Amino acid sequence: MLAFFIFLVVTPASGKPRDGLKTWGRFNRLPYPGDKAFLYDTFPKGFIWAVGTAAYPVEGAFAKDGKGLSIWDTFTRGGTRKTCGDVGSDSYHNIDADVRAIQQLGVSHYRFSLSWPRMFPNGTRGSHNEPGVNYYRTLIRRLRKINVQPVVTPTSHGMHLASWLKIKIITIDNPFVVAQHGYGTGVVAPGIKNDPDLRFRVGHNLLKAHAAAWHVYDRLYRPRQQGKVSMALASHWIKPSRTRLESLQECQCSLDHVLGWFARPLFTDGDYPACMRARLGSRLPSFTQEEKEWVKGTADFFALSHGATLSFQLINDSVKFDQHEDLDLRMLLYWIYAEYDKPPIFVVQSGWYVLGNTKTKDPKQMFYLKSFIAETLKSIIIDKVNVIGYTAWSLIDGYEWYREYGIRRGLYYVSFNTPDMKREPKTSAIFYKNVIQKNGFPELPENRPVQGVFPCDFAWGVSANSVQVETTPTQFADPNVYLWNVSNNGQLIKLDGLVAPPLNRATHCADYATIRQQVDEIKQVGVNHFHFSLNWSAVVPTGDVANPNTTLLGYYRCFTRQLLQANITPVVTLLHYTPKHSSLPAPLANTTNKWLNSNIPEAFADYARLCYRELGAYVKMWITLNEPNDKEVTYLEGHEMLRAHALAWHVYDNEFRPSQGGQVSLVLHMNWVEPAFSFSREDVEPAKRVLHFTISWFAEPIFGSGDYPLEMRSWLRQLNSLDRLPVFKEEDRRLVKGTYDFFAISHFSTDLVTHAKEDSYIYTAKLEVQYMVDTTWIMSPRPVVPWGLRKALNWVKEHYGDVPVYVMANGVQEDPSHFKDSLRVYYLYNYINEALKAHILDGVNLKGYFVYALNDQRDPKFGLYGQVHEEVIVKASLSNYRNLIRHNGFPVQGATPQQCPAAPQACPGCRVLVKGPMVGFLTLVGSGVLITLGLIVYYTSKRHKELY
Repeated sequence: MLAFFIFLVVTPASGKPRDGLKTWGRFNRLPYPGDKAFLYDTFPKGFIWAVGTAAYPVEGAFAKDGKGLSIWDTFTRGGTRKTCGDVGSDSYHNIDADVRAIQQLGVSHYRFSLSWPRMFPNGTRGSHNEPGVNYYRTLIRRLRKINVQPVVTPTSHGMHLASWLKIKIITIDNPFVVAQHGYGTGVVAPGIKNDPDLRFRVGHNLLKAHAAAWHVYDRLYRPRQQGKVSMALASHWIKPSRTRLESLQECQCSLDHVLGWFARPLFTDGDYPACMRARLGSRLPSFTQEEKEWVKGTADFFALSHGATLSFQLINDSVKFDQHEDLDLRMLLYWIYAEYDKPPIFVVQSGWYVLGNTKTKDPKQMFYLKSFIAETLKSIIIDKVNVIGYTAWSLIDGYEWYREYGIRRGLYYVSFNTPDMKREPKTSAIFYKNVIQKNGFPELPENRPVQGVFPCDFAWGVSANSVQVETTPTQFADPNVYLWNVSNNGQLIKLDGLVAPPLNRATHCADYATIRQQVDEIKQVGVNHFHFSLNWSAVVPTGDVANPNTTLLGYYRCFTRQLLQANITPVVTLLHYTPKHSSLPAPLANTTNKWLNSNIPEAFADYARLCYRELGAYVKMWITLNEPNDKEVTYLEGHEMLRAHALAWHVYDNEFRPSQGGQVSLVLHMNWVEPAFSFSREDVEPAKRVLHFTISWFAEPIFGSGDYPLEMRSWLRQLNSLDRLPVFKEEDRRLVKGTYDFFAISHFSTDLVTHAKEDSYIYTAKLEVQYMVDTTWIMSPRPVVPWGLRKALNWVKEHYGDVPVYVMANGVQEDPSHFKDSLRVYYLYNYINEALKAHILDGVNLKGYFVYALNDQRDPKFGLYGQVHEEVIVKASLSNYRNLIRHNGFPVQGATPQQCPAAPQACPGCRVLVKGPMVGFLTLVGSGVLITLGLIVYYTSKRHKELY
């Protein structure tokens, strides 16, 4: 039983059962992803912030001062258990240390349980043990001294042996675990598992015992103490495996078998859920009408335990009913609110765990804690659920029941092998303290959207890895002659045996239907730039630039020219590096080590020269290499890629820039890297290290010193790594340094890193960092973290000054069947807003922004266009992006519109250049008309002859 000795204004709950069934449907209808976005707000005034412990895991002093045996003392000495809780965290001898930790957190309430055998060694009133009682009196006095209210569980799992077979006992914390696993599966104390129906009889007695205790308090103590009493109920959460009503009903039944087993008798009608009755039949005991009235209403608030005690650990398949377990605290809170007629809910236990070898850095625990608190806040602010308090679990590490010392759940680290059991605050403790001080997550200026517009010459673009290539013209390719049946159904009737005369002309750009289609699609987006990649191996199949694929080059020439005609500036990448597809011409790709071949940088420069010469009249923005800083690239390969880029840049600078006037650079993949604990220097340094090894690796030789970062060299030297950075020769340093005209990045997401190793799967030994994810972030499948783009742009400015910056690719994966792609709409709006903050608030010289990607056909799951069979679908994100472009950002409402000069014609000569194809087109049309007229005259005269 949880005796809650504080003042609460509570309306008695009288419920209407099964209202909780509407929970799943309600949350499915909430706007996505807006409802999943982090909520910056604060908790109501007077919200209870608490922390807690249980007696057996932390007290220790197993046989001290007359304490008797508990069922856990007996249980842990049998079977295969290696350890027991005889010492635990030794809180019995460390009251001062525990109270000091409680005070440091700044909580208003401390929940703890009383060990029954410490106060009554043989379980009866006559065995009263004064030293044991004094321990709790001292603890309560110390709490009062620091203005912390006690929340007391008179007993937790520490009951006298087999005591729950009797009914003259006060209630217990988490009755489901006690009944189901103490007397059913035998996983926890007392470990009884020889009677499949005993669990239900035990649960029955627990409810009647709790009711008896509640009535005792209500009759004898409430008038004087004005406290509140309830039973702490634990539950999992469950989601339907299918969208059918049957699955929802199975979810409801799952909750009925765990939470409803005890909650419905207390909060509704004094009886068990109908689902339990239907499935268990006579195995489930029955209440008399008098007992129903006795049990009903014996809870002054809903005390909820949630987290690691039950979820994904002590919920077995027998009560999941083929549905999917989940950790959604917010939905669970709403279900309780709906199912039990809006009771006040106090979360009396919530948290997660880390492995037993984790010390003071507990990132997983911290982010689970953040997620649970954030869900509680949404439950209050958005769902209007009456949640009155939250209890983080637990204060200190201890003996974790059936998991023994294999996990840790404390906010404070306890060194079990030292005599004084010193308590040290973990990162989760610092986090929880900050949340309490701020009473939640108040919105900061950097969290708010900014209003304003980009410069008039801002480059709005869209990127694609490639474009659809049509080497054989489709337009006018059919030589057959057709008769247009105007008078009937308007169909074209093919005339057998007649073929139009050949035009005997060269192929023109207008002959390519795919070019017109693609340019029209790009134009519809509203952008003024389009970025795509060439394929080196396709342009120069033999590797010899003297024998290029002239047909393909002609196609690219037409494509870029048509873009210009539509006032869209082409941005062309010479080589998009991917580990699986090197795009090197076959003779070069077949060589050993590929990029380690010393001939490749020079071959790449020759290929670049060919492209500049053939396409440079229409292309004024060139990317040599797109994302060469891939994690699969070795340092030696990266060194040759830097040389290849530099040689290609110098070719343009020396041979083509004077006549063509374009710009050349490369694109670096740059996801932001954030320290998991921003308030910890120990994590700030690893985050910087990752950025050096992923971005500075290529950026510093080009935009900075002409050499690799000193931090990379010193770190590898410190590790005695065999994977060393190459040394730049002086001529190569001069070759590479300064080979840029702008700084271009592709950015998609943000990573969290910590130096604390917990999971070897996501640990990178070379950099000694562990990657992780904030569980409050929207996922798809990578985290959606808009502010990461702003930080990445500021990093560029901090390291390389006022260099012009382009975001050359930014986008998110979403199910291609979602044509109303709300996630992408949310993503683009917020990422572009962060880009605007970087420009107008931080002074980043941002010159352009490109969405990735144009369509799902070429870049699956990223497109602004979808496709069903042959039909192209305009997604909602395209319209929203076009609207942002039209307003050039986020103009202040009511402000004078931005005055920008009319955009100049990007290709003044293009209209002249297309006259040739137009003449050809008119010639063909004219020929068709003449042939058709001739046929009409012929058949008409023939018909007249037949009539006469």
